Amino acid sequence: MTFDNEVELGKVARSHPQARMLLGIAADSSPSAHPSMMFGATLESCRRLLESAKERAVEVVGISFHLGSRSLEPQVFAQAVAEAQLAFDMGAELGYRMHVLDIGGGFPGTEDTRAQFEETAAVINSALDMYFPEGCGVEIIATPGRYYVTSAFTFAASITAKEEVSTEQPSSDGEESGSKRSPVYHLSDGIYGTFSCVLFDSPCPKPLLHKVKTWPGLGRALQSSVKPCPEHSLCSSSLRGPLEHAEDQIIDDVELPKLQDGDWLIFQDMGAYTIATSSLCGGCPRPHITYAMSRLAWKALQLLQGKPPPAEDDHESACTPLSCGWEMVESLCVPPVFTPAGII
Repeated sequence: MTFDNEVELGKVARSHPQARMLLGIAADSSPSAHPSMMFGATLESCRRLLESAKERAVEVVGISFHLGSRSLEPQVFAQAVAEAQLAFDMGAELGYRMHVLDIGGGFPGTEDTRAQFEETAAVINSALDMYFPEGCGVEIIATPGRYYVTSAFTFAASITAKEEVSTEQPSSDGEESGSKRSPVYHLSDGIYGTFSCVLFDSPCPKPLLHKVKTWPGLGRALQSSVKPCPEHSLCSSSLRGPLEHAEDQIIDDVELPKLQDGDWLIFQDMGAYTIATSSLCGGCPRPHITYAMSRLAWKALQLLQGKPPPAEDDHESACTPLSCGWEMVESLCVPPVFTPAGII
């Protein structure tokens, strides 16, 4: 269990005095830190909390921190490990024998951030070698959930309504001073549903425009992304949730071609903090989930079940084998089918 303030510590001391606790520290104090992810005790308050835990006979076995995923520089992780080592020293001075360090999660898991992840991992390993070297008796744990699931899901939402709003400030008499207007598109889902990632520390992925075509035996299915023609200019647009929620703002200033009701937008890398954190209170129905995998992975599953591999046809032989970790929708051999409610 983790605590980062006196109130939580008091609850544990009263209700579960035998608990083994981790002291959570706020390792990132930069101005860019997302408000919803700013938790943990400051380094200045760690000694007071450790002293209070000692007085209440609460066992503190280690330190934890969680930096989130707001495009942090890798060196921020090194600084967090260094601060955790200082907190370890404070605990040792008070008689604690700490042996656990939880470095949290938030590590990026998309194809375009692979280099960033590798750089971050190298910086973390270097910092651990310096401050918590092998043989020091400290167990290092992490929670890389985002890294594993971000690229596993792709979400499709349809445009349900369109309006245009003025991009200029109203004049002193309350009237609009110009005619420059920007399109606002309302989607079939919003921040209380699948786009709940916006409320956490995840920016909304840049959408792709998809059209619909009919596949034999599959009904309506996704086609590959549509690139606008040169004569179809892009304009700064905003995406909102359903009309009944005025505060449901998904993303602003995204460059899109002119869209119409019924068009579909595809959002890749929607596996983290989406349907798992959605709420039915917002009125958005849960999206229909369709599972898909590469032909190579499907064959491997068939072999594991003792079934003979299926005979290859021209369509199958044209498919490029994919890794299981970095698949994208337009590369799948079997196109994922969606219902009007959407797909994730």
